[in-house]
Amino acid sequence: MSDFAQFVNLASERLGARAIEANDEFFAPKENLLKDTKPVLREGKTTARGAWMDGWETRRRRNPGHDWCVVRLGLRGILRGVIVDTTHFRGNFPERCALEACDLGSGPAFADENKRLKQSRTRWFELLPESPLAGDSPNSFPISHRGCFTHVRLKIYPDGGVARLRVYGMAAPASNLVARAELDLASLGSGGLAIASSDEFFGSAQNLLMPGAPRDANDGWQTQRRRGPGHDWAVVKLAMPGVIRRVEVDTSHFLGNFPESCSLEICYSGAPDIASIPESGWKLLMAQAKLKPGHRHVFREELREAGAATHARFHIYPDGGVSRLRLFGRAERLEDRLCGVELFNQLAPHLARKALLECCGSKKFAERMLDLRPFTSGESALEAAGRVWESLEPKDWLEALRQREPIRGDGKNRKRTPAARGMSAEGFVPVRKAPEETLAILAAANRAYEATFGRRLVISAADKSAEEILASLRERLSNDPEAELRVAAQEQERVTRLRLQKLLCV
Repeated sequence: MSDFAQFVNLASERLGARAIEANDEFFAPKENLLKDTKPVLREGKTTARGAWMDGWETRRRRNPGHDWCVVRLGLRGILRGVIVDTTHFRGNFPERCALEACDLGSGPAFADENKRLKQSRTRWFELLPESPLAGDSPNSFPISHRGCFTHVRLKIYPDGGVARLRVYGMAAPASNLVARAELDLASLGSGGLAIASSDEFFGSAQNLLMPGAPRDANDGWQTQRRRGPGHDWAVVKLAMPGVIRRVEVDTSHFLGNFPESCSLEICYSGAPDIASIPESGWKLLMAQAKLKPGHRHVFREELREAGAATHARFHIYPDGGVSRLRLFGRAERLEDRLCGVELFNQLAPHLARKALLECCGSKKFAERMLDLRPFTSGESALEAAGRVWESLEPKDWLEALRQREPIRGDGKNRKRTPAARGMSAEGFVPVRKAPEETLAILAAANRAYEATFGRRLVISAADKSAEEILASLRERLSNDPEAELRVAAQEQERVTRLRLQKLLCV
């Protein structure tokens, strides 16, 4: 298997993925693409339209163009690779394929999904350019794009059949998850991932983290019978750093093959892979505890105080099968989790747009910044913001300058001083500490500025005293409207940069 197959198949039926539209499915339906089972061959079986095939197959194209199918992923996520499986398609497989993706954001079911997918403002990103396919083979392609997506569009050239589409990646947690008092830190839906295990002979460790109740014994992690010393284990990378307060171990459907007992260790590490975590970094969270067959075990009092974790190592003794593992707790350092370039890249488009508008106020600025996502670092985002601002027209500057809400340096709705009212500035602490006489003069100058130019004063005031702000205000009052617009735009750019630095934790 490809390296990216360690991730989750976000195009799995089990996760709720759906093939929602295809331009043609004459010989075999699009829904077959997402089956979790391996494709099968039934020699001699036919339908009214031809040979029965376990996949999606279009008719022979007699005109220019290509065929396509749109798939809604089961979970919104970051993609790492795709497998376009043409197993059993020999003389009827496509010559080439390509893959695009878009992000319609998180939230309720996509009631107007088809309409939104066809809107011109819905941006499709090319994840895989036209690439050759081999017949009767699982064709693997890595994906390097850093963005989050909800839908993919598979293109095949010019026509033919594909048995299965596997889209591997990791779920992007919804922005409201970190605010919950308790959540499953290991859940695939939150962004958890099983990254290593001792054995997966009968079932993948990834099944431990699947949403919902287990369907049967095949819907769990099961190891082969151990004939020597030792025991089996699986390592889970948590969706976000957090403190685990409750553990659930479900052995449903495992009756004569459940583990005798289990234990749990945790570690806090930023290591790129499991091999980089030293053995000394693991701490015992739960000592070895007995398990029962076909039972959902809840452990709370058994847990030790071990602090926050980024990874958990689940041990079973000596071997056997477990259906689900739930690690309930609360995200660590909530205030820190709500910023950062990685989280900004993962935000749904409407939430990212809202955050950008709070930084600047220009709709065109926000839209162009969204088009440039994802950013590799906070610094690259700030550089992009500078380029975007320079590309804007005076009408866009005015839109930003006339934004309804004042710009606050500390990001909180603190009560503003009379002198600060009517002025958009970044950092009001020096103003609040100024003498009453200075504040009164500053308030009068603010009113004069608004009467002269029809908008509140915008100034980057974080490193200025009240007297310096007043001097700058008086100087700017003497500007003609065109000159003052350029000065105000420069100040707005500085303010925007300061707010972006806070949003992206730069």
